[in-house]
Amino acid sequence: MRQAGRSLPEFRALRERHSFFDLVRSPELTAEVTLQPVQRLGVDAAILFSDIVTPLQAIGIDVEMRSGVGPVFAHPFRTAADLDRLRPLEPDTDLAHVIEAVRILVKELDVPLIGFAGAPFTMASYLVEGGPSRDWARTKALMLGDPELWRALLDRLASLSLASLRAQVGAGAAAVQLFDSWVGALDPHHYAESVMPASAKVLRGLADLGVPRIHFGVSTGELLGMMGKAGADVVGVDWRTPILDGWARVGPLAVQGNLDPAILGAPWEVVAREADRILDAIDGRPGHIFNLGHGVPADADPDVLARLVDHVHRRTQT
Repeated sequence: MRQAGRSLPEFRALRERHSFFDLVRSPELTAEVTLQPVQRLGVDAAILFSDIVTPLQAIGIDVEMRSGVGPVFAHPFRTAADLDRLRPLEPDTDLAHVIEAVRILVKELDVPLIGFAGAPFTMASYLVEGGPSRDWARTKALMLGDPELWRALLDRLASLSLASLRAQVGAGAAAVQLFDSWVGALDPHHYAESVMPASAKVLRGLADLGVPRIHFGVSTGELLGMMGKAGADVVGVDWRTPILDGWARVGPLAVQGNLDPAILGAPWEVVAREADRILDAIDGRPGHIFNLGHGVPADADPDVLARLVDHVHRRTQT
């Protein structure tokens, strides 16, 4: 997961000297942060250091990354007039720093680089709420109360994510991951009607590039079947759904998951036991990416993470 580096002391040292967006806007620093978990943990791929709001900031949306809170928007999305603020993304100029970071990483990495973007619903939820939310009340009110405006908003956000991911692949990313962190707040009916088409626009808009497409969400057990039909090659399954049950819902695709990140704070014997429980369930079936069900906690012990990577490698490599 993209948060793998945030528990590392070398990342914290950088954050003491640089703001979050300073790291994102500097190709060299982005590359350094992306490399840190690969070098420390020995994982099988790198994922670009970024945030779902990066394209929004790139087109001039005023957003602040507050420590311990997340992205906060000075002017939340409220009316149709706000659509005018969401101009089309011009990757060669707006995301020149991201493209350069990808190029640097492709030269330095000996593992694949995964590109990263936020899915339309989660981007919209931050924009509409003005920041993180526990109930997404304003978001759902807009979605149900003004469906025409909602569709227009998600369509523009889908275009931003699609342009960003295509640019990352063009610069050398070997796969892409679309994060829909908060889509599990929806029931299946509203997901199918109001969200899935926008996610499908992003995922299917990448089909001609020939790279694997990973679609990830949290608390999405009841949505997995539809997520499997939205155009991805891999669907994330979080820890709330048993991995094989989730795979059955996803259908004939690959799956990613699904160790509960909280388990990383338990004694090593518990971490190993829970990892083995997932691997035993998979039993060597091809198409499984072992991963956490969500991001690495900020207080996770890097030595435990490295030990987990080594444990999974020893269990699965012949």
